[in-house]
Amino acid sequence: MVVGLGSGHASGMAIQHLGRQLRTGNLKDIVGIPMSVASASEAAKSGIPLDTYQDSTQIDFAFDDADAVEEGTLVAIIGRRKLQSEESIVQEKSILYAADKLVFIIEENQYKGGLEGSIPVLIQSPTWLATAEEIDDMFLGDAEVWRRPAIGQAGPLGGNFPLVTKEGCNVLDLIFTSPIASLAEVAKSLDTVDGVVEHGVVSKIPCTVVIASPNGMKVFDKLTADIVG
Repeated sequence: MVVGLGSGHASGMAIQHLGRQLRTGNLKDIVGIPMSVASASEAAKSGIPLDTYQDSTQIDFAFDDADAVEEGTLVAIIGRRKLQSEESIVQEKSILYAADKLVFIIEENQYKGGLEGSIPVLIQSPTWLATAEEIDDMFLGDAEVWRRPAIGQAGPLGGNFPLVTKEGCNVLDLIFTSPIASLAEVAKSLDTVDGVVEHGVVSKIPCTVVIASPNGMKVFDKLTADIVG
């Protein structure tokens, strides 16, 4: 079985658990495809055999943290956290969409309707300013557009050291100041903008969301959005 290994605190614990199951013999013949340097490091320490992702890679199952999940639709946002070296939203989304089965692991306060906060948008660097202005006009009154800096804090233009991904993209943070009516519609709008390479909205079928809370665990399925466990 080929498993996509996600990034984040919950995914780190899941990777550790997977390693323990392999060591005790409860699971066998598992190969992990890490989504980040951090998940690769955790998997290596846990004794999980690893392979690299290729466009033709068949992935049976994947799990990942999400920054937020839209209630009902189960559309997710990823990529808000600070990107470490060699991390890639493009690769992370490719692995998520390649998986036959996908699970997001979140906390209770990350699952709600009318989400606010940021959506990362990867754009071509040479024309970043024109693309940023077009996105700003598209969501005028509902969101602000800031270019993400590589170090420290910066204003909307990203300062003297803007973040450049390994694909050579700048990262814009599309920061919503009012509740988002539909994440799917935001993604659809971003996909029409020339210069947008990728963004942090993930909408996939089938998808399951595991929600951890002080009162226990809830599991929602993408197809029905009903509690299934």
